[in-house]
Amino acid sequence: MFSLLRPWTIAFPSTHRRLSTASIHGFRASLGAFIEVGDLVPNIQLRENTPGKRVSIAEELKGKKKALILGVPGAFSPACSAAHIAKYIEAKFDVPTYVVAINDPFVTKAWKDSLTSRDDENFRFLADPSSEFTDAVGMKFDATPIFGGPRSKRYALIVEDGKVSKVFAEPDNTGVSVTSADNILPELK
Repeated sequence: MFSLLRPWTIAFPSTHRRLSTASIHGFRASLGAFIEVGDLVPNIQLRENTPGKRVSIAEELKGKKKALILGVPGAFSPACSAAHIAKYIEAKFDVPTYVVAINDPFVTKAWKDSLTSRDDENFRFLADPSSEFTDAVGMKFDATPIFGGPRSKRYALIVEDGKVSKVFAEPDNTGVSVTSADNILPELK
């Protein structure tokens, strides 16, 4: 089923996932593979506004000088709405921004409509209903006590021409310090 290639890499059918150093030394069985600087953004179909409108961030980012991907635990949650995404929207910066949440596309559309003007194309809210993108970037965690099931860690990826140039992730999965607009926006310059 899988083969050990190097101490930190396990090959599964058609994918390679790196284990974190903590996983190796701590003998944990879970994968701790996170997207890293230099990695291409995964070419996975997300949903925008409706189940039928599919969007690949990877395709969208080809040829774009800079872009920002913000992963959030959940649409309409207090921290995501008031302390995190709203601060980015208020900053009015000119970098394409993709907000990704493990929600259905109707929820992410309603959330966008509640936070932005409907003609603001700089911010796109994308649904990852089956967590395929979140899994591919290694940012899923068990949020059952809070959200009733798995969700995305709060993270920010700065991307240049489809490749990740900087990765930020909250150490507690849901906080808003490492990924705050005040911390990330200066990194986009």
